[in-house]
Amino acid sequence: MTEANETDGARGSTPMLSIRGVTTGYGKIQILHGVDLTVQRGQIAALLGGNGTGKSTLLKALSGLLPVWDGVVEFDGEPIHQLRPDQIVRRGLVQVTQGKDAYPAMTVEENLKLGAFTRSDRKGVADDLERVFTFFPRLKERRNQLSATLSGGEVQMLVIGRGLMARPKMIMLDEPSAALAPKVVLSIFATVNQIRATGVSVLMVEQNVRMALLLAEYAYIIRDGKILIKGEARDLIKDPNVKLSFLGGTVADTSREIVA
Repeated sequence: MTEANETDGARGSTPMLSIRGVTTGYGKIQILHGVDLTVQRGQIAALLGGNGTGKSTLLKALSGLLPVWDGVVEFDGEPIHQLRPDQIVRRGLVQVTQGKDAYPAMTVEENLKLGAFTRSDRKGVADDLERVFTFFPRLKERRNQLSATLSGGEVQMLVIGRGLMARPKMIMLDEPSAALAPKVVLSIFATVNQIRATGVSVLMVEQNVRMALLLAEYAYIIRDGKILIKGEARDLIKDPNVKLSFLGGTVADTSREIVA
């Protein structure tokens, strides 16, 4: 287990995402208190914690939906904390919201194409649509259905696919396992691992500490707007203090299904 004020382990190159001393909040209420976090290129990193700990607030700050009061956010070596949300998407950093943010009156294909709103390369968009369908064959079967007719797991596939349509260098997933059955969660996480294998970096915000640690390479645990614990996921999942405080004392080994 690593104390939050130590330097993250690096891979010898510029990180894909570097957050240093970030504070923000809503109105006069401060939520984040000097958050430091790094995601290396090609890495899956997890930001873990319960409701109200600051996870989604950080994603909003990274996406430009909340102003960064203090601190620095660098993406692909360049500062982005003063950019508009659309400019951040064009740089290649894309937030994938929870499944409830799919548009129910639009078809699956229409929802997916919304993810390419910053792009004008029609051939590239068409190619990426087919690429999304290779990740999520069920969406191809339902491409002309209204998203309102999809199951919860299918809607989660849809919003991840919509994020991929922006052709990101990195995606940020906000609670991808929320309200889903365990088998569906395993399928979603396995697909996230496949996406990472294509070179897309991933920052995953999760309450499901157990499942996220089985998927991620590096993890941060946040509480009261501060990073409490950080380290290699394989170390944290074995740490007795983490297991007792966040994992109920045990960890079921489902890693083979996740990496399948």
